[in-house]
Amino acid sequence: MKQYLTAAEVAETVGVSTAKAYGLIREMNAELKAAGYITIAGKIPEGFFGKKYYGYQPGGSE
Repeated sequence: MKQYLTAAEVAETVGVSTAKAYGLIREMNAELKAAGYITIAGKIPEGFFGKKYYGYQPGGSE
């Protein structure tokens, strides 16, 4: 199982440009960092993304 989503995967899932996806990831990573977690630029933990994005199905099933 994959732990992190890339900006390209977030862009495809949400239906936005890659640049916008990087912005979304930046916002979510700021939340994680404020909560004391270590973050990776340009990637977001799949579990956290699933909590923040309503309707997300892990593994890409639609």
